[in-house]
Amino acid sequence: MRTVDPAKHEAKRRAILDAAAGCFAMKGFEKTTTAEICRAAGISTGSLFHYFPNKRAVFVGIFEQDGDETAALLAAAGEIEDPWEAILHVVAQVSEQLLQPLAAKLVLEVAAQCSRDADLARLVQGNDRALRDGLTDLVKGAVEAGRIDPGLDSKTVASWLVALVDAPLSRVILEPDLDPKAELAVMKELIARFLRPVLPISPPADGRLVDTGEISPG
Repeated sequence: MRTVDPAKHEAKRRAILDAAAGCFAMKGFEKTTTAEICRAAGISTGSLFHYFPNKRAVFVGIFEQDGDETAALLAAAGEIEDPWEAILHVVAQVSEQLLQPLAAKLVLEVAAQCSRDADLARLVQGNDRALRDGLTDLVKGAVEAGRIDPGLDSKTVASWLVALVDAPLSRVILEPDLDPKAELAVMKELIARFLRPVLPISPPADGRLVDTGEISPG
């Protein structure tokens, strides 16, 4: 019996999912055929069904892989010494993926499919929850380290970080010339200005407090 190399098997499976993701993003789940997925992946129909029993399994596999990648990203972020830098690392990695036009189209497609597929919806919701929970832990660490305003609720901050990351999706669809790097730079600045602790303000001679708008150095 021929033995299977786990690494090669996983690499081939990922290649199929990557090719299929492009197909689903461009044509949608319903209009994409298995033959088109095979052509994009450079494989035969038999090879496709060796890895996945049907087209739905391929589509679901994309988001199972997304969950695995999110878990790996959060694990790596947890090894970063500065929790503030860890938060920015996660935000940057997720944002760079979602700011790509094909990724944005795929997100819109999975949202449509989730309205008709309860199991898929639970999977996608679980991925989102895992990202929020991971960011919540990082935010708590940043608060404890004095890197984030302690007056903010960590869970709420994490939810808004995810919302902020998701926000440019519609713009990517409507503005094909959008510069992802420039958008990401602005996003990081917005996050820094709203989350970082405000420097203590020394009252002026007349005793009135003045908000300078300055934030502590990063």
